[in-house]
Amino acid sequence: MSPKKWLCMFFGTVLLLAVLLAAFNFVTDPFGAFGDRFLQWFSYDETNNPRVAKTTWLEQHHDEYDSYILGCSSTSSLPVEAFNEYLDASFYNLFMYGADMRDCEKIARYLVEHYEVKNLVLNVYIDNGVTYDDESNGLTHGLHYAVDPDTSALEYFTRYLFADPRYGLAKLQARGEDTILPQTFDVFDEATGVYDKRARDAEPIGSLASYLQAYPVFADYPQSGPYGLYQTASCMESVAAIRDLCAGAGVNLIVVAGPVYIDYFDNFAREDVAAFYEALAEVTPFWDFSCSSVSCEPRYFYDATHFRNNVGEMIAARIFGGDAVWMPDDFGTYVTADNAAEHFAASLEPTPLAEDAISAQVPILMYHNLAEEGDGGDTMSAANFEAQIRALAENGYTAVTFDDLMAYVYEGADLPEKPVVITFDDGYLSNYELAWPILEQYGMKATIFAIGVSVGKDTYKDTGNAMTPHFSYEQAAEMAASGTISVQSHTYDMHQWAPFEDGDGPFRETILPLPGESEEDYVAALTADFTRSRSELEAATGQPVNVLAYPSGAYSTLTQATLTELGVRVTLSTNPGINTVVRGLPQTLCGMLRFGMNDTVTPEALLALLAG
Repeated sequence: MSPKKWLCMFFGTVLLLAVLLAAFNFVTDPFGAFGDRFLQWFSYDETNNPRVAKTTWLEQHHDEYDSYILGCSSTSSLPVEAFNEYLDASFYNLFMYGADMRDCEKIARYLVEHYEVKNLVLNVYIDNGVTYDDESNGLTHGLHYAVDPDTSALEYFTRYLFADPRYGLAKLQARGEDTILPQTFDVFDEATGVYDKRARDAEPIGSLASYLQAYPVFADYPQSGPYGLYQTASCMESVAAIRDLCAGAGVNLIVVAGPVYIDYFDNFAREDVAAFYEALAEVTPFWDFSCSSVSCEPRYFYDATHFRNNVGEMIAARIFGGDAVWMPDDFGTYVTADNAAEHFAASLEPTPLAEDAISAQVPILMYHNLAEEGDGGDTMSAANFEAQIRALAENGYTAVTFDDLMAYVYEGADLPEKPVVITFDDGYLSNYELAWPILEQYGMKATIFAIGVSVGKDTYKDTGNAMTPHFSYEQAAEMAASGTISVQSHTYDMHQWAPFEDGDGPFRETILPLPGESEEDYVAALTADFTRSRSELEAATGQPVNVLAYPSGAYSTLTQATLTELGVRVTLSTNPGINTVVRGLPQTLCGMLRFGMNDTVTPEALLALLAG
């Protein structure tokens, strides 16, 4: 073969491989650089590079939004739903990795010049004074060429067309491993732009001690400073540019300084921190949430630098005067050039919240059936039940409801000094005939979790198999009307008794998925079951159904996340223990602990149990 022919074949091969690489990267599009035309999986693309993927998302969906949120990754917890409600808007959260105000400026300019923008929320984080105009990784932190005047279209397309093909291969592999809940490769909710925290918000949270065990980063917070805030002047120049851009375009600009965990400030000199925020106040008034009593409470943070979504709800409520969300008195101050120095002289040394000011210890008791004689198991004698209730009343315990617990957590309402929650599972007729009169006699309230398919029956479904009788919907309505009893869900038909079921199974003895059941089928079945349970109970009692006791206490993260989306605000397990409920943290109402009661528990033993 002649050298000329060999060179032609060599360069032809190189060209062919380049074309194949470009075609592969275009089709898989792991960064969403080309609109993800084939896979349409923007939650994955945004995980790789939110700056690029969110821009291409907006190119396809910009008519769905009229307002935007900008900032570093903690900005994800600023809730688009709350801002939509307060401002009658349609927000999209354009938060990005890193804290680069130069990129925020470029994105803001792109938005105003290309789309309708009514509101812009800008979160200025302390790290914005550390990093500015960082171009260290063009693939994961680079901007879309349409947004960045410093990047040519040729440079942009070359970067992503000829990227390492392992990015595209990883996307194809992840596609086959995708689940309903987010995994490490798709942590975004593409429709809102925020982190998808359904799994994280299903995590139970309780006492501070147990939280520090689960999140050891807060027990021994890592220090990587000291950091110098050398980019403060550049950061403020970009903030000023955004301010002027919004003023010129008639855009409502809201600037916030999001919460920072208190130990993170130890990476900086306090005088530098004060100077950074005072410089921000010279540029624009802003809402300061950076350092308050919230910053001292690790349970209000997911990790070292990200505050929880519930804290974002507090931020929105403070800005717009919402009164249905609890927050500490020192959380959120409107800062101007006139009050900045005085404010930051005091706010950077906040007083931590006292444990008893934000949390309460709440035991929950779990009963089932009552009878004249107990059976040593789930059926308790009515006499022993009355003795237990009398002991509670005589020793200063107040039976509170789940509405009371929700009011404490969501709104900051008070609880009595010695609260206790009384519950019954399954919905037996004895709850109506025996338990209800005893509860009324001692001024105690209770919640009964009824199995929908068993309401009003003494035989199992249509099998003819005799079972312990259950109260009817009419009797449920009578109890609910008294104010003593609330009737909530124990599922409609996800607490099956296999020996009485027809067919070969498998059967839903608990709320968990059946063996081999797909996630999609499971979510559909759970949704249908709870929707029917809620519909029939609400029609009978006229009361909202937003509490569910898990049959046999079993549940999964997907179970909890699905029920949360369906509006269930409290779920209960059968694990023993005393609950720590925390103001501002609805997760403390998930998978709540309960002490199982039977005839082996004397009134004295019950009091000792509640005393810890």
